[in-house]
Amino acid sequence: MLDLSGLLLLLLSASQALSQRLPSTFPHNYTGIPEGDFSPAWQKYFEVTDPLPNVTEPIARNFAGNIGVNRVGHPNNTLWFWAFEKEEGSLTARAGERDVEPWLIWLNGGPGSSSLVGLMTENGPLQVTGNYSIVENEFSWNKLADAFWVDQPVGTGFSTSDAAGYVDGEDQLGQDFVGFLSNLVKVFPSLATRPFYLTGESYAGTFIPYITKAIFSTPNPPVNLRKISIGDGTIGGFALYEELSTVITLETYPEIIGFDPDVFQYFKEQEHLCGYDVNLTYPQHGIIPTITDPFTTTSVFANSQVQPQVPRKRSLSKRALSAAVSSLESRDIESRTPELEERRTILKRNLIGRPNGTLDPTYGCFLWEEMTDYAQNFTFPWTVGEFDAYDIPDALRPEVPSDPSVFLNDNRTRAALHAPIKEWVEIFSNPFGNSTSEGPGTNPFGDPSVEPMAFMTELATNASDRGVHIIIYEGNDDSLVAHRGLQVVIQNITFGGIQGFTRKPATPFTDDEGRFAGIVHQERNLTYALFQNAGHFVPMSVPEAAFVFLREFILGSNTTGLVLGSHVVGGEDSILAEDVMPGTTAIFYGHGTTASSLIVPSETLASWSSFLATATATAL
Repeated sequence: MLDLSGLLLLLLSASQALSQRLPSTFPHNYTGIPEGDFSPAWQKYFEVTDPLPNVTEPIARNFAGNIGVNRVGHPNNTLWFWAFEKEEGSLTARAGERDVEPWLIWLNGGPGSSSLVGLMTENGPLQVTGNYSIVENEFSWNKLADAFWVDQPVGTGFSTSDAAGYVDGEDQLGQDFVGFLSNLVKVFPSLATRPFYLTGESYAGTFIPYITKAIFSTPNPPVNLRKISIGDGTIGGFALYEELSTVITLETYPEIIGFDPDVFQYFKEQEHLCGYDVNLTYPQHGIIPTITDPFTTTSVFANSQVQPQVPRKRSLSKRALSAAVSSLESRDIESRTPELEERRTILKRNLIGRPNGTLDPTYGCFLWEEMTDYAQNFTFPWTVGEFDAYDIPDALRPEVPSDPSVFLNDNRTRAALHAPIKEWVEIFSNPFGNSTSEGPGTNPFGDPSVEPMAFMTELATNASDRGVHIIIYEGNDDSLVAHRGLQVVIQNITFGGIQGFTRKPATPFTDDEGRFAGIVHQERNLTYALFQNAGHFVPMSVPEAAFVFLREFILGSNTTGLVLGSHVVGGEDSILAEDVMPGTTAIFYGHGTTASSLIVPSETLASWSSFLATATATAL
């Protein structure tokens, strides 16, 4: 145990070392926080007091820096945080004070994606614009609770790790996070007993269940966990979150295939052959079988050098087909426009002329990749734009940049935020300290851990026993981690003694202006929501609706959509109970900014609806 004079000496040496910009300064090489009530000194150290470049408006009092994860033998392993108070003094309250006031942590995914991407482009108080200026976000989540954005696992963003200290899997990641939390509450003592909400999106759908499991497994856990919230998350395996929903995506946005019935029927047959046409019942009858691994259905991707960073913010490493095999050609529409319709006709003839019951030998069960290749080669406006896997109506090429790297790599920013001397990058390529591989049974990101769906029933049971609520939400315009996969996840979980929801989600919820925001459903300690007009990054797409959802359903206890016997609070809409929520009728395209939009005529939509009403899974 250190005495106060020892702590102050460490803080003094830290200040001197930081001014010299040394790479191994305290607390980066410090494994833990000493016992004792030294929190005011720690708070003073972590408080951000220097001005931030290009930040011209006042912001909430905030704190930032690295805190150790207490992993034995790895003193340089730390997680970096940036925290903003809800109100003056709310984070620096003493132990036992503000016991009913919530606080939250936000995690981005990647894996290896810095949570500063979320802070500066989604739900934090500072937002980076297309010209790299910094503006205020009126829907910042710290307006509702003290909020932390944490870079994890070790090595991600401004977090640090020694060369042999990267996590070897999700269990280690969870243990590191509990170690970080145990030190965090020594800096901010009131957090130990206040209600804690763990939130995140994307690959955090893998992180959060493992972190929750680690908290549940810790005797006398350092925090009072109340809810976990996962947006567009990878709770299931690769095939489940990426491939299974392809046909539902085409029903939501038939623009992708130009409203072509023959092509749609082709994808329906391929879906059936892959076993992706899972039948959901309410409640679910029997465990849903293992989903076909697409890597077992074709060799095209087995030796690919593509290393996907899914779901990486706005910079998806597109899964191109190997140059060694025949595939749809990369687009060069401007120079080959006269050939386009002829090529599409040949491709379509190859698709619909395939003998019944056979998979495409090139794509196999990589249906999402086949769908996106088709759009970029044959469907306007994606032939002149870019297919944004995370936000289907956005066909801009290039995107308007929302890049915080210039701000975060400014030496003035790093000094003010007590950040280590390392280049901040949006995504750390190998958070598990290995190289990715692609093949049957592999995780494309090098994560050796089983997907959380394998233990979600046990986790849900433990959560209910501890009074911890689970929230899962989706954006309807996300094609890569589309909502059908998460619905399958839910129907495969037994919670409250019943498998899955007993009723289809069909209750509308609105924002503060009374506008329809999406569907919400709540049963037996689990909440599900589907946001209209939102992509993968829900707080970015619909910031006001996400803010209301945080207030009402994550931090709050709004009962809309709650099943009470035979009654559902807020009622049910039979149209919303359909498997598909129609997407927007406008596709935006242009260079950098929206130059034009493709508006689908109402007659086309009516004709397509009529076709879907009679469509079967039989290939033409």
